[in-house]
Amino acid sequence: MTQVRSELTRYLRTETVGGAILLIAAAAALLWANSPWGQTYVTVTEYVLPIKALHLELTVADWTKDGLLAIFFFVAGLELKRELVVGELADPKRAVLPIIAAVGGVVTPALIAFTVGFGVDGMDRGWAIPVATDIAFALAVLAMTGSRIPASARVFLLSLAVVDDLLAIILIAVLFTTTLSALWLLAAAGCFAVWALAQHRRISTPLLYVPLALVSWYALHEAGIHPTLAGVALGLLTRVRMDPGETEAPAMRLEHMIQPISAGLCVPLFALFASGVPLDGKVFQQLSSERLALAIFLGLLLGKTLGIFGISWVAIRLGIAERPANLGYRDMFALSVLGAIGFTVSLLVAELALADVGDGSAVELAKATVLVTSMAASLAGSALLLRRGRVHQARRDARAIQRETEAEAVPGQGEGSTK
Repeated sequence: MTQVRSELTRYLRTETVGGAILLIAAAAALLWANSPWGQTYVTVTEYVLPIKALHLELTVADWTKDGLLAIFFFVAGLELKRELVVGELADPKRAVLPIIAAVGGVVTPALIAFTVGFGVDGMDRGWAIPVATDIAFALAVLAMTGSRIPASARVFLLSLAVVDDLLAIILIAVLFTTTLSALWLLAAAGCFAVWALAQHRRISTPLLYVPLALVSWYALHEAGIHPTLAGVALGLLTRVRMDPGETEAPAMRLEHMIQPISAGLCVPLFALFASGVPLDGKVFQQLSSERLALAIFLGLLLGKTLGIFGISWVAIRLGIAERPANLGYRDMFALSVLGAIGFTVSLLVAELALADVGDGSAVELAKATVLVTSMAASLAGSALLLRRGRVHQARRDARAIQRETEAEAVPGQGEGSTK
């Protein structure tokens, strides 16, 4: 259990640093796209890197979206598997609340976005844009402004975001799979089966696993399924329990190797080539007038907050779940606001859902809305966390003073006890 907790701490620390780098990359993209050199941003992102022999003629932006995010989802799959088997989600009593909260945080934003945007071009699938919470971004904000909040807040937010991402991944698979190639799908399934068998047989050579990962990614791409799902599948098929004599399980070893690359390089590069949207007077006018923007804004900020907090409150009050240790309802509300930070996966879904709508302006508007809403959620969540942090610190100080007073009142303790 000590090792599991230390591993959780390491994971949170890495994601927090990654979140800070992500923010820098997103800011750089916005500055670049809205600078006098904005056309060069478009040129770079739309530059095609052709691999004609494999029918992979993808732009730089597509490679970051389809390729680098597969690594991010692989790490998410590893973390989800570890949480389900040996972590917080392995205990049904502890797992119930973040799972219920994640479901509420997916269903409510989807319903709000669908209702507000009903009839708008692209909203037949665009309702899925506000359903996901960005793990790295949310944890980075929590680390910077919620250091005085009890540690159970980090565990709750991480567990919630991991389950949230899994649900978003399922939606991506269902919504954005149009035509299926049975042969390539069978090839991908074969790769997954060999990976699982190799894990069962305790094979450890990367000479097997790296080609399997690449072929499974390519097979899903050719099958018509978003290839990032290969990362999730392989992560979930990786062994997380240690054998006697092992210093760490394969999943933990892979996390140590790959998570810094994912958090420090893959996700920031995706943010760099996905966040560069023009922000001018026209865009800001559309943010307040277009129903597409309003649907995403209300879905993320209102839907996420109400969905996560509302269903958690109901579950706790009905006795279905237990409130995290040392957390009050106001703490949980602040964390629910952070759940409205929908950066990485929301941008990905916007790209997928609205790619064929109009001249591309719908994608740009959706991405701008996600960026503005995520920033608003991070600022509001930060303010609430700072306030709650002062409350928790005041309580700790009061308890410390009380302990000192009681110690001085007991004969043989206090000043005389040191003699």
